[in-house]
Amino acid sequence: MPGHGKSLKEPAREPLPEPPGYGRDSIADVFTSAAAALGLDRFDNALGLPKARRICVVMVDGLGKALLKQRGGHAPFLRGSLENSRTLGSAFPSTTAASLASLGTGLEPGRHGMVGYDVLDPLQDKVVNQLGGWDEGVDPLLWQPNPTVLEQVAAEVPVVTVSLPKFATSGMTRAALRGGSFVPAGTGHARTRAAAEHLAGQDQMLMYLYFNELDKAGHRYGCGSMQWGNALEELDSGMRRLAANLPADTLLLLTADHGMLDVAPEHRIDYSADPALTAGVRHTAGEPRMVHLYFEPDATAEHREALIQTWRQAYGRQAWVLTRDEAVAHGLFGRVEPEVLPRIGDVLVAAREPIALYDLRRVASSALEQVGQHGSLTRAEREVPLLTLAHTSAGGTGSSGHMVGTKTGRKAGGRRRRH
Repeated sequence: MPGHGKSLKEPAREPLPEPPGYGRDSIADVFTSAAAALGLDRFDNALGLPKARRICVVMVDGLGKALLKQRGGHAPFLRGSLENSRTLGSAFPSTTAASLASLGTGLEPGRHGMVGYDVLDPLQDKVVNQLGGWDEGVDPLLWQPNPTVLEQVAAEVPVVTVSLPKFATSGMTRAALRGGSFVPAGTGHARTRAAAEHLAGQDQMLMYLYFNELDKAGHRYGCGSMQWGNALEELDSGMRRLAANLPADTLLLLTADHGMLDVAPEHRIDYSADPALTAGVRHTAGEPRMVHLYFEPDATAEHREALIQTWRQAYGRQAWVLTRDEAVAHGLFGRVEPEVLPRIGDVLVAAREPIALYDLRRVASSALEQVGQHGSLTRAEREVPLLTLAHTSAGGTGSSGHMVGTKTGRKAGGRRRRH
């Protein structure tokens, strides 16, 4: 029974940040707005994108808007579009599984069900990974049964995904990014070349172009590292090259799934070393900056409350500690379907300060080596850019830096659709 801190006063609770703007200015609105800008009127152009015959959405894993501003010297081409850029919110948690699923489906996590890096599968009573280690007992088409935007658009307009070969048939792709054709390309240069060729080959197209090099460098070396800067330089040169080789009437957009911040080694904490923080907890899941805790089924109301207070006493000055009901009521996951609700932890610990919380009973100690982290509600993690890198005219002349989200653009894209 937790209670080692019962006599201690609970720290004052910091107010929760505003929830993501699902349906207004979130990652969930990018593909739907692009579809509307292509002329598919049943989609809502919430982002006010200008009309185009071809739209290429570049997804850069891990490129938070704050990071692009801080390290813009490595990316002169991207930096040139910042002035007229728009700030979007990631999904919650601010992690790849949740945000890419929102991008792919146009839905909030409470509806598509990808509510963390790994989460509880109630049917199997086990924690399952939703990225690289998709569980064999989870059917991606049943786990996320909603039609994707790419599927819907592909019924009327050619759709192409250009990404790494290993993602062609991954669980994540099949769950949330299925639809159209998949073009595998290993290097960043190969991806930009393939993107240019396929855009030139069709009169109309929606393209999804994915880069994960920044995220990998950030996790391993930190987003303040030389390696991260080098990866940003490579991305910048690739985007410049792609923008220069677009066919007429093409809109080139760039966004990201989440940001990132660096966590010092002494702030990467094994919370499972304190038994009071896991007493009566059946499963732990999520990511180090957004932990899901699932109670034992027979946990009493008194025990549940005591555990929550123990966490607030231990980490309330460094994290938001909230119940599932509080998170849902605040709108962090958007509208939550009944079948998705038990995938969300009974208690959520979202880091506010630069700390990372691990359960080393469940993950390897090598996980403590990760420098760059994300998943929580801070601006550094949740704010991502939407850049217009090029919008070529019908005559074939390239231009860049067009502002998105203007009143004129919103009128142009089709009527509003509720997600």
